[in-house]
Parts: sequence; C-alpha cells; structure tokens
Amino acid sequence: MLQRKHLSVVLITRNEAELLPGCLASVSWADEIVVLDAGSHDATCHIASRAGARVFHSTDWMGFGIQRQRAQAHASDDYILMLDADERVTPSLRQAIQQVLQQPKFGVVYSCTRRNMFLGRLMRHSGWYPDQVVRLYAREHYRYNALPVHESLEIDNADIVSLQGDLLHLTCRDLPSFQRKQLQYAEAWARERRRLGKTCGLFTTISHTYSAFIKTWLWSAGFLDGKQGWLLAMVNAQYTFNKYATLWSLSYAEEGSDV
Repeated sequence: MLQRKHLSVVLITRNEAELLPGCLASVSWADEIVVLDAGSHDATCHIASRAGARVFHSTDWMGFGIQRQRAQAHASDDYILMLDADERVTPSLRQAIQQVLQQPKFGVVYSCTRRNMFLGRLMRHSGWYPDQVVRLYAREHYRYNALPVHESLEIDNADIVSLQGDLLHLTCRDLPSFQRKQLQYAEAWARERRRLGKTCGLFTTISHTYSAFIKTWLWSAGFLDGKQGWLLAMVNAQYTFNKYATLWSLSYAEEGSDV
C-alpha cells in the first residue's frame, strides 16, 4: 500500500492582508503552508505567521514565474498546491486533493476548475468558466517557467487529471483596484515582448482591442453574464489596448532615442 504523501500549500503575496485570511483558512488542513512575500507594507506577513505559515521574503521582483519557483524552493513536502491569496479551496476540492495524496500517481499533474467571481457575480460565460488551471503537482518533478506574467507550470509530457470540486476565485471585488492590477500586467507583458524584439503598429492595437471585446461579449456569450459580462468585456478590451499601446510606446521611445 502506498504511503500517504504530504502537501505544501505555496503562495506568493504582496499587500494581501484583506484577502489572505480566507485563503489560509481554506487550507488550514495542509501539512505545510509556505508564503513568499514581495515586500508587503500591510499585515500580510503577520497574518500568515499567525495562521502557522512559514513566511519568507523576496523583494527582488523578477516576475510571477520566477517568484513562484522561488516560493516552491522553500517547500519541503511531496506535493505542491499553488494558490493566490484571492483563491479559496472548497470542501469538495479539499476531498479530491486528499484522495490524490492517499493514492499518488507518477507522471500526473492535477487541474481544477476555478469559479471566477467578478463584482459579486459568478461568471458562467465570458470565457471565464470552465477555467481549468493546473495547481497540484509533485514538487520534485515540475517547476514554473520564467515568464513575468501569464506564467505556467512546465509539465513536459505529464498527463493532466481534472479534480472534482472547484477553486473559488475572488477575481474582482473592487473595479479600480482590479484595473490597476491589469495595468501592471499589461506593462509587464509589453516589456517582455519588447525584450524579445517584438513591436506593433496602430492597426494591430486597434484590431486586437476590438477583437478582445467581441470575443468576450459575443463569442464567449458574455451577454449572458448580465451587467458584469458587459463590464468584463470592456475591461478585457481596455487591458488589451494597454498591452499593445505600451508595446508601441516602448518601441517608439527606443526609435526616438536613436535619432
């Protein structure tokens, strides 16, 4: 009979005092909780320590992928469950994870479905459901790539098994804060693309912006999500505009400096 594997829940944080308690409470059953903080100015670290988490610090921010891998390096158990502070493990997902720990399989990573909340509404359309994310995996065999945004786990040829139960994601409770975060993501995306030598023009910026709205509102049936669906389509279009407009401005600034 296989021996039960142990689980490390791993989070990266920065100023998450408001959301962190709910996340930590949902995984209080884990064998270990590891929090890697990127220089919080609020009570994030105190909250994590009080909840029994092992807290580490890394303020040399090099992007989400590298930060997640740094956090994983502090974990000591067999399996990793990678979370964000605005996520909560539901009881049904907890049960599914515990079953995996009782009967582990080699060459397998595990995904779950996120239930994304946007301004108080569970988004069932708009491209946000079902939202499958790989979050549970063997610590020794898998690692994150180094992308600054939209990072992902490098799973090679591993099979992906979907777990029963959902991961609750409080994606947006405050629209201004959400938009500020989106702007940061857009800038990080543009700088990485520019580093790789990419550029874009006005037509590309306009076409991608309109396409983002149409994809969310029409193709992904965002209109069925009511007012929040329309707002999300607008936010996605704005985010897309910010990405490409920033990439264009970075290219233009470099060309100007060569004059």
